[in-house]
Amino acid sequence: MPDPVTVNPMVTDAVTQSNVKVVGEAPAMAISTLYQAMAHSTGILFENAVAAQQQQNSLAQAAVNQGIMQIYSLDTTAAAGASEKVAQTGVADNLTSLLTVLNAFSGGR
Repeated sequence: MPDPVTVNPMVTDAVTQSNVKVVGEAPAMAISTLYQAMAHSTGILFENAVAAQQQQNSLAQAAVNQGIMQIYSLDTTAAAGASEKVAQTGVADNLTSLLTVLNAFSGGR
């Protein structure tokens, strides 16, 4: 059986101090890692918000474009004017409706 080797007390002190240092710094390292992860997550959150806003802008532009195309469509305007002339709807019909409503509010006087 080999003889037990004694270790210099200065070496054991150095190892102990090193272990204490590592254990003492662990909470700070853990918090710093947590802060870094939170900052990264917040950055991704803002990136996603910007991307969603850009997509909403694209959809809004497409909707406006579609609406303008319908407004400026000659066929739709011509069909509306023709159907109004054929059905004889318009000002006279609107005035009759307005007179009916006014008579209903005034009690038919």
